[in-house]
Amino acid sequence: MGQKNYNVIGVMSGTSLDGIDCAYAKIGVSPSKDDSIYPSFTSDIIVAETVPYPKKWKDILSTAHLLSREDLDALNEDYTAYLAHVIKDFIKNNKLVDVDVVCSHGHTVLHQPDQGVTLQIGNLPEIASLINHRVVCDFRVQDVAMGGQGAPLVPIGDQLLFGNYDYCLNLGGFANVSKDENGVRIAYDISPVNVVLNKYAQELGKEYDDGGAFAKAGKINQPLLEKLNKLPFYALPAPKSLGIEWVHAHIFPLIEAVQLSPVDVLATFTEHIAIQLAAQFKEGATVLVTGGGAYNTYLLERVRFRESVKLIVPDGKLVEFKEALIFALLGVLKLENLPNCLASVTGARQDHASGMLYQS
Repeated sequence: MGQKNYNVIGVMSGTSLDGIDCAYAKIGVSPSKDDSIYPSFTSDIIVAETVPYPKKWKDILSTAHLLSREDLDALNEDYTAYLAHVIKDFIKNNKLVDVDVVCSHGHTVLHQPDQGVTLQIGNLPEIASLINHRVVCDFRVQDVAMGGQGAPLVPIGDQLLFGNYDYCLNLGGFANVSKDENGVRIAYDISPVNVVLNKYAQELGKEYDDGGAFAKAGKINQPLLEKLNKLPFYALPAPKSLGIEWVHAHIFPLIEAVQLSPVDVLATFTEHIAIQLAAQFKEGATVLVTGGGAYNTYLLERVRFRESVKLIVPDGKLVEFKEALIFALLGVLKLENLPNCLASVTGARQDHASGMLYQS
């Protein structure tokens, strides 16, 4: 196999509802230098942007997990059309004329893999004709059908693009981490992050806790902190993953029962996140930190306080668009018929090439 180059748009919408991330990237594929089944990959994000959700869509998506099956089907149609509109605008506004494939995660509404359920809206077949490009999307469903968690999906990208770090940590709506363990990629969700922090920052009139300033000014409530840390999920072995339903069932009731001020909730929950993160790392390890939470300097400070690690925050483009970049890579792997879901990560019966391919 000779050198190949793909011009790809990766599209991601996270549970924190910041908006839709679109990243146009060049992904190079060249022959492997070892006996791996994977070729060597290079990546370069050319242009990227986050399209914020209008209030209407924020409100709809924040309660979508409560909808009936019939209403979810209708929402899926509406959201697919909206997502196509966002992608078309991204292509037009950035004058992108050379696009080989669009690789889209969609937006997770339901994720209960233990019950065989996962739903990412925005992945209906008509998205390809709406944007007039071929699309690879709906990456989680096949994995869940094969007995896996359907998450996290990013670790194969961590392995192929960022394997020189001991750990790759993403701080988005939830925290997830991946690492190499005896030549096998291991990854799992750690705890909620911005899906909780943003809610209480918004009660203080801000979209998010900028730099962790609110948390730093608040007071940690020790009884609440202890209850949070004792939640059974944290003692489970990997593979494991979290969904928004779990937060509504287990996190918010604990917080609301204590009746703290928002700043004290933020102080307590930030400390909780720091404790859970620090417990994952070996002393002196190098940790690549991406996702919106990478800008929460107070949170990173608390992690360092609890464990001596080298937290490396890269340039802003990679911090904010690493997941969109990796979904672009997942689509390329699907086109190359190479596994983009790792059984060691999700618990599925075997590695496999997941995702649906729709022609325009």
